[in-house]
Amino acid sequence: MRSTVRHLLASGVLGVALVATALPAQAATASVVTFNAGHLDLVDVAYEDGSLEIGVHDEDNDVEYGADEVKLVVKRQAKVTVPADPAFAFLGTPGVSKVWILPEIQNENLIWPGIAAEEIEAGVFTGDSLTLSVRSVSGPGQLAIYTENAVGQPNVLADSGDGLPDALALTAGDHTHANWAFDAAGTYRVTVRATGTLAATGQKVTSAPATLRFVVKA
Repeated sequence: MRSTVRHLLASGVLGVALVATALPAQAATASVVTFNAGHLDLVDVAYEDGSLEIGVHDEDNDVEYGADEVKLVVKRQAKVTVPADPAFAFLGTPGVSKVWILPEIQNENLIWPGIAAEEIEAGVFTGDSLTLSVRSVSGPGQLAIYTENAVGQPNVLADSGDGLPDALALTAGDHTHANWAFDAAGTYRVTVRATGTLAATGQKVTSAPATLRFVVKA
């Protein structure tokens, strides 16, 4: 578990966190916490002691986890039909294919997935900008991360269906949400890294890879 300021402040409510939104895994893997609902920053980028780090932040209880400490369950209720609009063909056949979506707009019955750079202070990185790279996706299907504009048209941020890596631009201090869509049930592993250039020295720094585990229910 990453020792961030937010985690240290939240340590007193860890017991509440486990009871309220997470269920412990089997005894053999007691350190792994399972989430199937709630506000989670699936990618929470921090810069500490000269290193970029990626964790998973439970926003509801203000607790930080390492990516290897969580299992993320995509419930059956997340399964929908791909919108009948050719713009959504990256998800499958519009109006026909099924897809499991953790939505950009909060649904309290599902995980509400965020991407955050709130712990990055302004001025640390050149232009306050970082890059999140989706390096690989393994599993029975494909993953697409996308947002929708005011009229419901998609903006694809990453799509394993047309090749990886894909790069997402992040801004220091920002917190954003997007749709995470899986096109088949099963277990996925999604590996990401963060990169930025230090404003003071021009040095490029890159995080260690972080791998998220999702279980998509049929």
